[in-house]
Amino acid sequence: MDTLSLFPTEDGSVTFWSETFQETFHSSHGAKHEAEAKFVIPAKIAEKAQTQTKLNILDVCYGLGYNSAAAIACISNLKQSSQTPITSLHIMALENNLEVPQKAIATRLVNIWQPAIAQVLTTAATTQIVETEDLTLQLLIGDARQTISQVPQKWADAIFLDPFSPPHCPQLWTVEFIQLLANCLKPDGYLVTYSSSAAVRTAMLMAGLQIGAIAPIGRKSPSTIAAFAPTALPPISDTEAAFLKTRAAIPYRDRTLQSTASEIIESRKSEQNQSELPASSSLRKK
Repeated sequence: MDTLSLFPTEDGSVTFWSETFQETFHSSHGAKHEAEAKFVIPAKIAEKAQTQTKLNILDVCYGLGYNSAAAIACISNLKQSSQTPITSLHIMALENNLEVPQKAIATRLVNIWQPAIAQVLTTAATTQIVETEDLTLQLLIGDARQTISQVPQKWADAIFLDPFSPPHCPQLWTVEFIQLLANCLKPDGYLVTYSSSAAVRTAMLMAGLQIGAIAPIGRKSPSTIAAFAPTALPPISDTEAAFLKTRAAIPYRDRTLQSTASEIIESRKSEQNQSELPASSSLRKK
């Protein structure tokens, strides 16, 4: 079982530090702000809500529930100002460790959200399903590589991809898993993630998606947005494009969708060692 400790962030919200993964669930810049700026805003949740009556979101690695909460808050604010025709928001959330959202409730971290939203997160952590007149939130517990089979194909208007970093959780950054995500995405949907890893971006390209950059929030590197063509995306920089032609861009593979993290990492290292592509260090020296 993972040991979780409280980790305050700069916007006043608090996240967890994971002893198992040796990472925080959010950056120190601000957990709440990160959920809004790295996921809800780039995925154009507000814009889609102004043209659709129903919105579907796939939240991969639900964690404390902040990304889902930020989306719910966005829709709620639009409704209060009568700026949207939307009648229902549907969220399917994948999470491997139910202890995380439950501890977020027990330590009252969710109280940074409006009381109604905090109650939604509390119910989800308790019963794994929330159903109201205008919201459905279903929390699927287990290995995301298997639970994603419960998500309909071409269902999601937006996918929030928020696992721990590729070196610590490569299972959810592989070509095979990202292909499953792409299968769930609507033709005009967006997949957004904090990662700018060349290996992850290569996996997205191999899954038939095009990639773009999201301005950095609380870190030096930009985040990534992906979508099917012909959706217009903000371009990645020339430097980022150059990394896609190095060994750093060799993607993680998990052909059986059952490999362990160490197996995936070792397999990639072996492929990199045999590759004739230049090392990414050559770019960093420049």
